[in-house]
Amino acid sequence: MTEAIAYDVIVLGAGPVGENVADRTRAGGLSTAIVESELLGGECSYWACMPSKALLRPVIARADARRVPGLRQAVQGPLDTAAVLAHRDRYASHWKDDGQVSWVESTGADLYRGHGRLAGPRTVTVTAVDGTVTTLTARHAVTVCTGTSAALPDLPGLAEAKPWTSREATSADHIPARLLVVGGGVVATEMATAWQALGSQVTVLVRSDGLLTHMEPFAGELVADALREAGADVRTGVSVAAVERKGATVTVTLGDGSTLEADEILFATGRAPRTDDLGLETIGLEPGTWLSVDDTLRVEGSEWLYAVGDANRRALLTHQGKYQARIAGAAITARAAGAPLLDTGRWGAHVATADHVAVPQVVFTDPEAASAGLTLAEAEAAGHRVRAVDHDLANVAGSGLYADGYTGRARMIVDLDREVLLGVTFVGPGVGELIHSATIAIAGEVPIDRLWHAVPAYPTVSEVWLRLLEAHRG
Repeated sequence: MTEAIAYDVIVLGAGPVGENVADRTRAGGLSTAIVESELLGGECSYWACMPSKALLRPVIARADARRVPGLRQAVQGPLDTAAVLAHRDRYASHWKDDGQVSWVESTGADLYRGHGRLAGPRTVTVTAVDGTVTTLTARHAVTVCTGTSAALPDLPGLAEAKPWTSREATSADHIPARLLVVGGGVVATEMATAWQALGSQVTVLVRSDGLLTHMEPFAGELVADALREAGADVRTGVSVAAVERKGATVTVTLGDGSTLEADEILFATGRAPRTDDLGLETIGLEPGTWLSVDDTLRVEGSEWLYAVGDANRRALLTHQGKYQARIAGAAITARAAGAPLLDTGRWGAHVATADHVAVPQVVFTDPEAASAGLTLAEAEAAGHRVRAVDHDLANVAGSGLYADGYTGRARMIVDLDREVLLGVTFVGPGVGELIHSATIAIAGEVPIDRLWHAVPAYPTVSEVWLRLLEAHRG
């Protein structure tokens, strides 16, 4: 039997979360092994954030240009789909990870290619493609950074129909004439926006009564209106009962017995943790489950196991996972040195608090939807005494300059007892670049009276802050 190789830290998963954990532990002087079964860089680099935004950027830029006098006539033609797909391919590094491998090597971490699996406390086996098995042991920590995969419903005929998931939707090399999109969340709305603009006839099927239900209701309403205006068919309150593929045609049977046909079908119906084959049963945990963690990202009940990023379900967003990775790396390093943990906002803090109060998100549809913190419903459910303050983004000087016929809306949620912000939502062209100011205000618990002195530049869309504060003051 081959002797185990010992490290201070073993990182399972080399997506952006795992890479950041390894970077922090190596910077802290800990020997680190990183294990990956697919491409280094993970879902975000090849099948999510980067390729999806590369597909969407030309779509949004054209939409913005069509709202500008003197420019709209020059951009009435179709997108150059070959150029858009080539642009996407470049941002996905043509699905090669040479650059990521070089970066990992530059940190001094050791890379193991293969499937990593727990084989008991602090022990990981790595099975390479050729069947070779390497055993690793961790002196201080094993971190699970394996992310999520698409969750598909149990529907008759679905497996045989070979549906698209987010991976196929962001990496497809052809434009389907007809595309069915099942779901109403971020992946569904972004991909419906992209493929409709690229030439597909898109039909969106949503079981709930609206899109983007994790945001304020007006966000989904404005995005649905825009998709319909672009030519997509958005149907809410419908369910899919069965799927069948015959040749190049996919037929969907809906809950009411009616049918629809398409060339491809995308299921964007949620995510599942990639913990089903990690050997969790060898340490008394249930395979396939989300891993509950404390604010240092350490799995509850364990002294050495950490779950960072999507696997802990705190916030399924790349930027939040990278934030957690920085916290976890600092906590692991501090514990290894026997140093006290910091719970302040200083650089090097070892406790994650942002996931509780100020998670930002941008949905890159047309219009964009951006939020940070709590919605009105979430704040009320949490027992806060709050007030929602709304403003029409069309009634801001900068919005009319940004685009003719600018349509959008803003809302801030004010904690009436503490006079600080609990949440902010913006919907409208270009609002993704506004959300960091909201995140700062929420995370920093900036008093409303002080926020009044953060003067927005004129004439920009950010002047909406002044209008919201004026409305709150009355």
